[in-house]
Amino acid sequence: MRSLRYDEFQAMRRFPALDGLRAVAAIMVFAFHYGGPSWKWLTGWIGVHLFFVLSGFLITTLLLREEHRYGRVSLRAFYLRRFFRIMPVYLLVLFLTWGLARLSGSAETIERLMKYYLLFINELLPGTAPYLHSWTIGIEQKFYLFWPAIAFVLVTAAFRRRLAVTAGLIVLFIAMIPPDIAWLSWPIHYVAILLGCLTAVVMHHRRGFALVRPLTHPVTATAVIVVFVAFQVAVQYWPIRFGQEALIGTYAAAAALLLPALLSRSVLARGLGLRPLVFIGERSYSMYLVQSIAARVAIGLLPAMGRRSTAVFLGAVVVALVVADVLYRWVELPMIEVGRRLAARVTRRGPRDGDSTGQAGPTGDADAVRPVELIPRPREVLADTVPAGRG
Repeated sequence: MRSLRYDEFQAMRRFPALDGLRAVAAIMVFAFHYGGPSWKWLTGWIGVHLFFVLSGFLITTLLLREEHRYGRVSLRAFYLRRFFRIMPVYLLVLFLTWGLARLSGSAETIERLMKYYLLFINELLPGTAPYLHSWTIGIEQKFYLFWPAIAFVLVTAAFRRRLAVTAGLIVLFIAMIPPDIAWLSWPIHYVAILLGCLTAVVMHHRRGFALVRPLTHPVTATAVIVVFVAFQVAVQYWPIRFGQEALIGTYAAAAALLLPALLSRSVLARGLGLRPLVFIGERSYSMYLVQSIAARVAIGLLPAMGRRSTAVFLGAVVVALVVADVLYRWVELPMIEVGRRLAARVTRRGPRDGDSTGQAGPTGDADAVRPVELIPRPREVLADTVPAGRG
């Protein structure tokens, strides 16, 4: 019954509870899209911002540990790894969606909108577009382009400077939110991602970690997790006059505070690290992408249940998980390995002097800390975002 130490956090090669959190968030998204009125209390639409916060935290932690081990971050290696992590499954499901539309004679819409999907400006898609939920992947891709360049190339490895830049970007994106809008303004999603980045920057530094260390004590962590669950249920009662942007910002900040608690040894944190939840969390990216196809299958198998019901929601989860498992094993993992190998070719370097053991990435790859590695070679913990579609 003690708090996590800084050296223990740095030695962590996997964050199982965060995989479990992704699983819970993915199921929340499915409940919102296909569960109907019975699941309104869960307010699953906001679960997307758990993925945004997690994305910022995990990506930034990987980059910070690479910088710590080698003295700098290779943008070429990063972009290669991101490309092979995100693009293969994304494009496969996109063209599968297009192929099914061709079979049903409704491909004209997706063909007309193809430029939005391929250029990752999916947030500009009309509300009736197929593959609409991919708009969040567009948000993520643009984040991957600008964040490493700003935080690890323009800013040197100074804690206060990087902290100030991250906080400044959060303020900038908040300032870009229009006062009166009909639909959520896109800058708020970057605020959520950057709050995850801010958490990673704070926790990577020894003095910063000391500030959040009390949250990793099992008793405190249990209280934080319980409060967050209560907040999740209470989201439905958020006063409309405060606006959804304020709600999302508050929710994302709460999720950022939740992350240190989930690294604790508390019973609830260990519960999120159970193998079934980790299994789902690892496949959550593909699950999210195939959700509309899975829902069509579930509706076809359960026509009497309508389009939104508990049965359709659970059926869609099962179908999506089966398909996602195939994609994870046969597309995601092989392509991640391709990206890793290509990244290694463009990055010829060893650990900095005095760092012969390297800095472990938050993954669990048995080879992640071998001293002869040319680049950190974690199998990506981040399944990337599985954000919810508009609702």
